Amino acid sequence: MDETQLFDTLRMGLWVATLISVPILSAALVSGLVVGLFQALTSIQEMTLTFVPKLAAIVVVYWVSMSFMTSTLVDFFQAEIVPRIAGF
Repeated sequence: MDETQLFDTLRMGLWVATLISVPILSAALVSGLVVGLFQALTSIQEMTLTFVPKLAAIVVVYWVSMSFMTSTLVDFFQAEIVPRIAGF
């Protein structure tokens, strides 16, 4: 494997990692903004109020998007990594 193939594989791996992390990170962002807005409007400054809803949103989105994440990783490994290891 030469350098261009290695860098191409790394680039695709980083893209797959980005695709997989987008649903969870966007859920954390949206729930954090909503809770922050709620805290600013009501002047409630409780630390657990920011943590618990964000964690709940992350768990729900992870559970919903688990099949997408699994299929994306499996496709990447079957299409890119395994043929490069086997030398095809």
